[in-house]
Amino acid sequence: MSGSVTPTGPLTEAERVLARRYCGFSIMGPNNRSFAGYRFFQSYGMLEYRLTNMTDEELVQTRTYLTQISTLETAILGASDNLDTDQAAVWHHNRYEVQDRMGLFNRWRAQLCQFLGVPPGPGLRPQSAIII
Repeated sequence: MSGSVTPTGPLTEAERVLARRYCGFSIMGPNNRSFAGYRFFQSYGMLEYRLTNMTDEELVQTRTYLTQISTLETAILGASDNLDTDQAAVWHHNRYEVQDRMGLFNRWRAQLCQFLGVPPGPGLRPQSAIII
């Protein structure tokens, strides 16, 4: 998210896309009528409802989360500049920098889910077999 943060008013489509992605949900596409059944409405449906029905104060807080998480994501990408150097003179590279940054990034994503009152989507849950 770049530019100034709009404090009130409905989320833009770009903000909604970021919120879905940061909450671990995949794209919806232009025709979301194809999503039907209880599985959709328990996760995606709840998220979409919450993104559409917020107070101005909740919109401000959501936009703050989106801005912070975007900054953390950019920092992860920038950490790749140091992957080729372990030590330079007295400077020592944190070998776990990317891992640490990913942990912080994912923690903030989980906090966004908690604030929105939705369970983390498939992209934010641990990779394991799910049997339905």
